[in-house]
Amino acid sequence: MSVQPLVGSGGYAGWRLLVRTTEQQKAMVARDPVVAQDHRHFRGTIGSVQTAGQLVSDFRLLRTALTAFGLENDLNSRFFIRKVLESDLNDPKSLVNRLSDKRYKAMAQAFGFGTAKPGTAAPGFADAIVARHVDAELERRVGTVDGNLRLAMNARRELPTLAASPSTDATKWYTILGSTPLRKVVEGAFNLGTAFSKLPLDRQVQDLKARSERLLGSGSPSVLADAGKVELLIQRFLLTAQSVTPTQSSYSAALTLLSS
Repeated sequence: MSVQPLVGSGGYAGWRLLVRTTEQQKAMVARDPVVAQDHRHFRGTIGSVQTAGQLVSDFRLLRTALTAFGLENDLNSRFFIRKVLESDLNDPKSLVNRLSDKRYKAMAQAFGFGTAKPGTAAPGFADAIVARHVDAELERRVGTVDGNLRLAMNARRELPTLAASPSTDATKWYTILGSTPLRKVVEGAFNLGTAFSKLPLDRQVQDLKARSERLLGSGSPSVLADAGKVELLIQRFLLTAQSVTPTQSSYSAALTLLSS
């Protein structure tokens, strides 16, 4: 039986419990017999994998790799994943660069099969993917108990990296709007209604800047490089989600959103 996450009764109280015990829970996930076996296989095999075809032909390697990037639902889409991994990262018209879900690009960049020298044999590569897999596997298991908490965990992991990137503020807001999981957290935290998504994109960005200014003290998403600001955003998201009924809330579809 797999290790089940500890989130109490869920909601913001469950989030605080999860934050306090994240390292212990990640250690428990890493000791899970199935996970530990997959990690041994990954560490012992990935260094000899030089093509996307080799990766997708090994079920356990592929499962570990996809889960590490939150793409476990694509396990049966091997042809698609191979094409993504073989895409030219420098060609804006390539498949991986045309996909709105940037998790695919992150995976393609990490493995580097579309470049002259894949990263699979690089020192520390296996350990980095295994660590990422543990994080993602804990998120996945949390999501089976409370989808909102999985969204919150995703936001805590993704937002600081996005905020610290050299992109313009507009690009960062567009990236958030283009990521369904991040968008749901931000929309919930800023208390934006269903009519918000029907506005023109430039108007949506204007509204996000205004709401961010009021809640976070800055209209720039760069402010989310501050862990305290991310926590405030997550707190508001979870408390807002708790305040609506299941029929009112779109957050009940969190697991679907993360897999879409």
